[in-house]
Amino acid sequence: MGETIAVVGAGSWATALSIQLAKNGHYVKMWGRNTLAVDEINNNRENKKYLPGVTIPDNVRCTTDLEEAVSGSRVVLYGVPSHTFREVLKNTLPFLAKDSTVINAAKGIEENSLKRMSEVFVEETGSREKSRYVTLSGPSHAEEVGRDIPTALVAASWDIKRAEYVQGLFMSDSMRVYTNTDVVGVELGGSLKNIIALGTGIADGLGFGDNTKAALMTRGLAEMTRLGKAMGASPLTFAGLTGVGDLIVTCTSMHSRNRRAGIEIGRGKSLEEAVKSVRMVVEGVRTTKAAKKLAAVHEVEMPITEQTYNVLFKGFSAREAVMNLMGRDSKPELEEVALVNWPI
Repeated sequence: MGETIAVVGAGSWATALSIQLAKNGHYVKMWGRNTLAVDEINNNRENKKYLPGVTIPDNVRCTTDLEEAVSGSRVVLYGVPSHTFREVLKNTLPFLAKDSTVINAAKGIEENSLKRMSEVFVEETGSREKSRYVTLSGPSHAEEVGRDIPTALVAASWDIKRAEYVQGLFMSDSMRVYTNTDVVGVELGGSLKNIIALGTGIADGLGFGDNTKAALMTRGLAEMTRLGKAMGASPLTFAGLTGVGDLIVTCTSMHSRNRRAGIEIGRGKSLEEAVKSVRMVVEGVRTTKAAKKLAAVHEVEMPITEQTYNVLFKGFSAREAVMNLMGRDSKPELEEVALVNWPI
């Protein structure tokens, strides 16, 4: 017998995860703000705006009533953008069952506080509730997960039993889930790769080739790992699904909102025009601001993040930013790689 699971959010990722849970025999109660979208999911079994052409199983029901969605659920999954997570979490706290498992699927860093989503959760609920939190991350597009295309994810928690529980909820013929206790590394990998995807998208928009993309991805991984290590993450996590895996899928696919926005910027559009053309939240924009501040706090060099920030917020041309990266002082690669203590 399956669980009753609340999914807070009705965007593409929340819908895709709801479909997977429902196919595994769970009863899913989704919450969405938009009445028309909620009615479409319930009556037409489709989320036409965010996941067109994908059938939503009958054991998924959607409501605009937050209490109705969350109350009585042993598992609550948050599928809202990272910048709204704190507000939505606060609104659901009165309805959360005692000792329920909280899963967060957002990939981002809170812009003003510079906190990861797990830190936001602990701040709002108290340190005693820390073990309830699980982050779900990895290389995945909602458009593919919704269509049962084989996917691998990671469930990370300070409590390995919680991670294993969430692993069991999602495991299927089309979805493989691994566990990890490095919550810091998993959250940072899922967040920071969006910055590199913006950068590779900008390079694509400028008409550069695979050589450029490979360089940005590889050097991007190095700076992600440097910051992660400075913040207490394991460098090994960045060599896994939530690091290099998520980086690959986000920097190379046209499903990636961040890459698509970057392409439009590289072609000459303003940030506002680029984001508008994507028509969904581009998490990497806010994350770029947060990561630049974190790099300064932890005294970590992040040149790709810095140049992406300059293009997004300082009026630098995309071509100028790339030339700034190419013109940096020369250095031996292995000496720098050794700084993050990759295992040999």
